[in-house]
Amino acid sequence: MTLIDSVTTDSLTDLLQGAGYRVNQTEQNGIVQLLSASQGIGYAVRFGNPGSEAGHYVDFTYSCALRVQGELPAGLAELWNASRRFARLSLQGEFLLMEMDVVVAGVGETHLRSQLELWDRLLQEFIVYLREYSQQAAQLQARGEQPPVPEQQPREEAASL
Repeated sequence: MTLIDSVTTDSLTDLLQGAGYRVNQTEQNGIVQLLSASQGIGYAVRFGNPGSEAGHYVDFTYSCALRVQGELPAGLAELWNASRRFARLSLQGEFLLMEMDVVVAGVGETHLRSQLELWDRLLQEFIVYLREYSQQAAQLQARGEQPPVPEQQPREEAASL
């Protein structure tokens, strides 16, 4: 098995297209990103830390930004982050942003494909989560209750030896 130590815009484009996704490369202010979609949900692939060769990167981020219309129910992002692994949710201005980082150095192509499959599944879960959370929040609001907000679990300190 050949290990990959970096990706390029072209190699990641090939990976996405090989999995059946349409991909467009865009450049803004000298920064290249890939645009694609899954299940009708658009997302971007943003490149991170540069590799040892020009145009090569050792990590990238899958990123899906949804414009928020109105007000989000309290605790929406916090509950997602407390209950899900691999992708984080945040509110940035008027956008709800889901992101998943992928570290490339020292992995095989199978790992990159599995990360793409994981991202696709998380996008599907994200939409279901938003729909269900909004419905639950509306039901609770109709009853005059507050939606759940994850509690901070006290952290145990390691016993000193």
